[in-house]
Amino acid sequence: KNGWPALGRRSTKGGVPCVVATQRRRGRAVWGVRIEEPSMAQPYNTFPDVQMADGEQALLPLAPGKHKRMNLNALAIVINLLLPWCFFCFICYALSFTWHYQAPVFAWSSVLLGLAIAALSGKLAFRSDESDPKWYTFFTFAMLAAVLLAVACGEWNFRTYNEAVYDLENMNAYPNVNPAELKGQQLMDAGRLYFVEGSALDLKKAMSFKNDDTYCVAPIVVGKDQMPSYDYWAVGMNCCPGQSPDFRCGEYNNAHARAGLRLMSDEQRPFYRLAVQQAEAAYNLRAEHPMFFHWLQDPVAMANERLAAGTRFVLKSITCFFVFNFFCVACAIIVFSKFSGH
Repeated sequence: KNGWPALGRRSTKGGVPCVVATQRRRGRAVWGVRIEEPSMAQPYNTFPDVQMADGEQALLPLAPGKHKRMNLNALAIVINLLLPWCFFCFICYALSFTWHYQAPVFAWSSVLLGLAIAALSGKLAFRSDESDPKWYTFFTFAMLAAVLLAVACGEWNFRTYNEAVYDLENMNAYPNVNPAELKGQQLMDAGRLYFVEGSALDLKKAMSFKNDDTYCVAPIVVGKDQMPSYDYWAVGMNCCPGQSPDFRCGEYNNAHARAGLRLMSDEQRPFYRLAVQQAEAAYNLRAEHPMFFHWLQDPVAMANERLAAGTRFVLKSITCFFVFNFFCVACAIIVFSKFSGH
């Protein structure tokens, strides 16, 4: 009624937020807060408790702009953003290209190094005496994710694109191969074959074998005469539609194509052998030692394209992981700030 603030409520005095502490003297409310000066032994920005006359504890004045804030560690943020990404780049590259093929021990040592760093960070997070070891924990999971994803990407890239190319580079290349004269046993170390002029695919003797995927084969011949043994076959997967074999694999319709790039997949080779056995029975022909090739004009260009595809995959993987890790670090900053509060 007299315009005095309610007991113990917040108010403003001189534009500064404060808490009104009141005492009752002779039946009316008056301003009566006793605040002692902080001693030198007290830490900065702390004040002694304020006692009211009737024994109640009053709230302290709040100085403007003196809210308690989280002290973000800029160095920890940079380390969590860049170090897992750097390890991802190195491991993904080491497992994708020649290091994996020529020096596998060195390539896999990078994986062990990344796991060791993650384990050390986890140990520091568990034993940290600091009040806020959250960045150690985040770094542990970030390093584990970087190592595991790099292994998955590098292994898939190596097996899909690059391993076969490195195998072919270690094999021989034979020019002027006559499929009617040379048997398959004579060229068992062949990686690339360049057939004589006039060689082509005999699409009338194409055959397929279906086992989830369709494995298509067609013999490589020279001339129209029956050959004593059909040992050279062009192959492809899921490229001969219909019930009757209709071979449309590789550069089957390229008149200048007369070269073969050796099939290096051990998983696919048995199914192509079954397709050849079906062709032997269907067309009354003989294949003593069948060899399988991708039919094309320039095997070297094909190998280089596979290597380029592997390089593009690595670059895409590196970019995607950086975006992913940046998003995770940003979320961690927000979450850690929320937990610390004001």
